[in-house]
Amino acid sequence: MPSEAPAVGAWAPLRNSGFRALWLAVLASNIGTWVQDVAASWFMSEQTGSPLMVAAVQSATTLPVVAFALVAGTLADIVDRRRYLIGVQLWMLFVATLVALAAHAGRLDAWLLLCLTFALGTGAAMAMPAQAALTADMVPREALAPAVALSSIGMNIARSIGPALGGLVVARFGAAWAFSLNALSFLGLVFVLWQWKQSKSASALPAESFGGALRAGLRYAIQAGEFRSVLIKAACFFVFASAAPALLAIVVRQELSAGAGTYGMLLGFIGAGAIGGAIALPKLRKQFDADKLVPAATLLYALTMLVLAGIRDTRILCVAMLANGMTWITVLSSLQTAAHVSVPGWVRARALSLYIVVFSAGMAGGSLIWGTLAQQAGTGVSLTVAAVSTVLAGIFSLRFRLSVAMGRDTTPSAHWPRPAVAEEVSHARGPVLVTVEYLIDPADREEFLHHIHLLGGTRRRDGAVQWGVMEDAAQPGRFLEYFILDSWLEHLRQHERVTHEEQHLQDKLRALHRDAQPPSVRHFVGATPSSPHIVALENVP
Repeated sequence: MPSEAPAVGAWAPLRNSGFRALWLAVLASNIGTWVQDVAASWFMSEQTGSPLMVAAVQSATTLPVVAFALVAGTLADIVDRRRYLIGVQLWMLFVATLVALAAHAGRLDAWLLLCLTFALGTGAAMAMPAQAALTADMVPREALAPAVALSSIGMNIARSIGPALGGLVVARFGAAWAFSLNALSFLGLVFVLWQWKQSKSASALPAESFGGALRAGLRYAIQAGEFRSVLIKAACFFVFASAAPALLAIVVRQELSAGAGTYGMLLGFIGAGAIGGAIALPKLRKQFDADKLVPAATLLYALTMLVLAGIRDTRILCVAMLANGMTWITVLSSLQTAAHVSVPGWVRARALSLYIVVFSAGMAGGSLIWGTLAQQAGTGVSLTVAAVSTVLAGIFSLRFRLSVAMGRDTTPSAHWPRPAVAEEVSHARGPVLVTVEYLIDPADREEFLHHIHLLGGTRRRDGAVQWGVMEDAAQPGRFLEYFILDSWLEHLRQHERVTHEEQHLQDKLRALHRDAQPPSVRHFVGATPSSPHIVALENVP
């Protein structure tokens, strides 16, 4: 069914001054990154002449994303996100400045460049989840989809401008000045983040520890079926769709016998298609939901790979690459939007870091697979197999529905009252057992069990290490829901994490509860002897 929400224009998020400033600053920084990549590859080719060392530059940039993204997402959720991002950008500014100074001084060699490139890639990996989560912090939910699309547009603009600018600077002034330009590109982002006034939550609870936050993020991803659906659909697309960008340059050089101009032109058509697709997406979303848009775009993307595999007419390839960019942005924007809205704010950066890992690993691993196949059997065969696999994977992923993920209401509801306690309970005390007692008519039993198990999933996501529901053997219809948490602090955090989605489920359960009084809730905390010698005496035979 088409969405009933009013369509938000493709450029509407740019009316938000904070988002607009951040978007422009990120665009400038991404252009600088592309300039750096071109200069580093060219410098490495001049220094070594080794294809392996040139390829190692790209690996040094991308490997940190897979290695550190989850760490970065965890940090971004438990520290001040604005200050964290400023620190990361200052680190990247420092490293980029070292590269530029070493190049100007004639002290930059191949191995030093690789090390500093890895350090820059680590900074980028540490920034990605927090930067992605900022989008949801800056724009309202209804503007999130076009905001995500605009972020993708910015990436395509940078990909179009950056390499050309980098090649021009390297050819005219040398690699050292290209490295300097990249260093300067971080200043704008630091300034925007410094000026941005972040709205902060009113939580009085202490921040999560890193280890606890990491476990909580992984637990949430395991328990959240809607978010898992997004990750599975992403993996099903990116692993196979990576063949087109990975093999496009080979097709141009070997199959078309053309040069860099033709390659740049085809990349330009991909970028133009992505921009056009992003502009059209708000209207398309008004007519079709994501579960229709994404399969259609996946099928059309596979067709563009088949055209790339078998057609050698440049004009037809330009049209195919235009469609390739449109379908790419449709799938990418839909998946990213679903990843944003299917998780609550307290775990968003950690969830997005998992999405980034799936995206990066899928693109890197897929590129390796299709490159190896192309070397063994030819680019045409590799692209054809990838196209067919994209369709098959798309059919398999139809069971995982994005519209369900996009329909979640993950905004905090704060509807749980503070637990009734006789005296203040230490945050460290635990474990904590919470029980809720319901009285249900036999006719409502199945409906109750359906809703209570859905609620159980949210309890686990929000911190429960164990959950269950039991029925009184002596009095059928009397049910006891229970869940266990590690500590009293974790239960207090659970109070802050409860969402409107859980509130709706609890409202349905209360409607089925046949007593005039609300379901009885009790809290039990772990009790241990205060004197250690008591335990010792009990162990004496």
